[in-house]
Amino acid sequence: MARTAHIHRETGETQIDLGLDLDGSGQANIRTGIGFFDHMLMLLTRHSL
Repeated sequence: MARTAHIHRETGETQIDLGLDLDGSGQANIRTGIGFFDHMLMLLTRHSL
């Protein structure tokens, strides 16, 4: 059984598109517009394997 989820949400201020695979490879594409936050989220994806 695949442990995945996909969520899309749009409001007047933002658009969020999230795909999550708990058994994935650790690869991520993160673009929040805040460089440091992107960096911290990328580290989380790499070290959470």
